[in-house]
Amino acid sequence: MELGLLGIIGIAVLVGAAVLSKRVGVAAPLLLVVVGIGLSFVPGVPSFSVPDEWILMGVLPPLLYAAAIKTPVTDFRRNITPIASLSVALVVVSAFATGFLLNALLPGLGLAAAIAVGAVISPPDAVAATSIGRRLGLPPRLLTVLEGEGLVNDATALVLLRSAIAASAGALAGFGAAAADFAVAVTVAVLVGYAVGVVTVFVRSRLDDPVLDTALSLAVPFIAFLPAEELGASGVLAVVVAGIYTGHHSASRLDARARISDNVNWRTVQFLLENGVFLLIGLEVRSLLQNIDESLLTVEQTILIGLLTTLALIVLRFLWVFPLVLLMRRLPSRAERRAGQLRRGLGRLRQVKPLDARQERRRRVLTRLYRRRTADLELERREGFGWKGATVLGWSGMRGVVTLAAAQSLPESFAYREQLVLIAFTVAVVTLLVQGGTLPLLIRVLKIEGVDADTDRKESATLFDELRTEGLLVLDDPQAILGGDAPVSEDVLDRVRADTGRRSEVEWERARLPEQKLARSPHRQYRDLRLAVLAAERQALLTARARGTYSSRVLARAQRVLDVEETRLRPRGATS
Repeated sequence: MELGLLGIIGIAVLVGAAVLSKRVGVAAPLLLVVVGIGLSFVPGVPSFSVPDEWILMGVLPPLLYAAAIKTPVTDFRRNITPIASLSVALVVVSAFATGFLLNALLPGLGLAAAIAVGAVISPPDAVAATSIGRRLGLPPRLLTVLEGEGLVNDATALVLLRSAIAASAGALAGFGAAAADFAVAVTVAVLVGYAVGVVTVFVRSRLDDPVLDTALSLAVPFIAFLPAEELGASGVLAVVVAGIYTGHHSASRLDARARISDNVNWRTVQFLLENGVFLLIGLEVRSLLQNIDESLLTVEQTILIGLLTTLALIVLRFLWVFPLVLLMRRLPSRAERRAGQLRRGLGRLRQVKPLDARQERRRRVLTRLYRRRTADLELERREGFGWKGATVLGWSGMRGVVTLAAAQSLPESFAYREQLVLIAFTVAVVTLLVQGGTLPLLIRVLKIEGVDADTDRKESATLFDELRTEGLLVLDDPQAILGGDAPVSEDVLDRVRADTGRRSEVEWERARLPEQKLARSPHRQYRDLRLAVLAAERQALLTARARGTYSSRVLARAQRVLDVEETRLRPRGATS
């Protein structure tokens, strides 16, 4: 009963914080940490100490999977250099650097144990940064790098943590063995995640029942996580790979119902788990302070070491990010050289006539690569990082979920264990409140410009033009679609053409009209009138249900039809 009541209160707090965050302009994770800290000191509120297995095995896999299925492979590929640098190299460097610092500050801890703690506090959590960035209009590329870093760095940190713990126990013979263990864990995780993604997408593509599809979808992160962990690999990396594969192939392998269901279900799961963990970070503060054995190190000394470690992590991130951005600014010249090589290769093939089958295949491959390189180059020129982007990227180093769970997984045999957990929580709380709390001000002061809304609308309209052109080609031979020899009415074809072109017309209307005139545009008027009709129809349906003159089966079907139509007409997030 008590657990159920706490669950209800917790969900109410999460929803309330989310609503309040939109009104006051503060990211929900920051509010929840503050609320959690405040609640932890309220008399009568029980002490919270969540087992690390609950977070590492129950929360982290679905949380990472929910983020991974939304990650566009194209954006991830285009930004692989900064993502890999921040999520792998910087995490390793940060773990070793802070490990050496803690080893110097805590005599008797041991270097391997200190590096294990460094691994705990090294991976940033992108949740707060990206929620703030989206609200304030950060460039999409910067958000992609932050999200990509958040996906991969957890796996890097946890594999490094495991290797460091093994080294501290004498299970690994030196640095070479630790590096080999790291490489094997990553390789096996990628293979397991890819295999799980392939198999589960194939099975889901054969299911025609949305309920069964949803059930399997919710199990996928655990199907990837558990075998990888049993094989001694990184379960979280396997989950990320499976999620990215699923998200990329869902457009071609899964039907629209499955994609819509996935979107709603995983957004809900992500909201509850993500925000729930930030609330727990605050709620555990009191119990952490009470568990400190001050004969080894006082609470004040422990927090001071946590603050020094936090400062070291912030400085190290800036020292890493600015050279990285300078390197990225040199990437367009390299991309231009590669595009030039592809262009010359295509030119040589065009001079060969006729092309044999092998040359034709090569021409198609080179054409596809050239178009991809050209698009990548255009994006690099349009959304290249400058010092402003580097500053925001450097300041977006807030810690979160993994730091909370991994800190509590430190072995009991570690010296200063309670102090080490408090140091990790100090890093998490300080970075969340200080960096997260000041990030909006930093973005406003730097005046970083995001995507131009007019350019975005025109690009969207151009895309729908392209889709319409390709879509209408199938109407050249309607008998091939419908089968049989019966003629197809021109009225039917005209109606299909008109419906197909309407999306493109709406997009061009949005692109060409200012917002104040858009409200009076023909398509907006059509939408508002159609929604009014649907509202009247829904009221009539409720009246019919109250009369009891129709069967519940027929009423439910009518309700579904109206719901689908309203969903199509009403933009996501709109209330009227």
